[in-house]
Amino acid sequence: MSLHIGIAAVSPEGAALFFQTLSRHLGKQLDPGTDPQTHPRITLHSKPIGLYLRALEREDWMTVSGLLRRSAEALHRAGADFCLTPDHAIQHGVQVAQSGSPLPWLSMPETVSEAMENAGVKRVGLVGTSWVTRGSVYQTLLGLRGIEVIVPPSEQAQQLDLIVFDELLYGRVEGRSRAVLQGVLDGLKASGCEGVVVASSEIPLLLSGLEAPLPIFDASEILADAAARRSVEGGRSGDGTGRSGEPASGFHSG
Repeated sequence: MSLHIGIAAVSPEGAALFFQTLSRHLGKQLDPGTDPQTHPRITLHSKPIGLYLRALEREDWMTVSGLLRRSAEALHRAGADFCLTPDHAIQHGVQVAQSGSPLPWLSMPETVSEAMENAGVKRVGLVGTSWVTRGSVYQTLLGLRGIEVIVPPSEQAQQLDLIVFDELLYGRVEGRSRAVLQGVLDGLKASGCEGVVVASSEIPLLLSGLEAPLPIFDASEILADAAARRSVEGGRSGDGTGRSGEPASGFHSG
């Protein structure tokens, strides 16, 4: 039996996109002819996104972590073996939510940082909302692996914020928004970046039809692949909690 995956949702649009991505990666991990009864289960739990946004505006990480922990508790009651969140802005809150959590958390920044190190890049662009690009979670973990992080300048960062919060959160994509992202990527290439980490669960909506001048490392894809491997391989090994034996990379237990 594969391990039961719990998703703590923040952005409804981002969580829905991640659910689809995770399902595809699980399909790649399952052996042909696998008994449907043993297919991985996925449970999603959300608290109102407005509660998160209000807390982020106040930089109230205790409230953010409390919301995440309540999702973890609900996912635990639903039978999940481990949990994660595909939302980037609240990743610092995940670090706090791990304390006292009934479930181990799969860390997206650590999983992404390991993927960047394995890819051999030494200078990477970071694209997301200002809460992410002006924060420290990715910058610290990537820096500890010897990877320099370059972020868009303030004007482009503000444009991305408007696109995410006024359009993408509601599933709307406008042509001019793709042009803005194209400009951001071109600028990061000009800054000497070897690749770009897309650290937003909604910005992948803009990638379709875009001519990326650099390799794109979609953090949601990386997290989905890690979660799928954890679910299927953990089920095969009989490790149902993620807390026995050697933990998977990026894994933390409460």
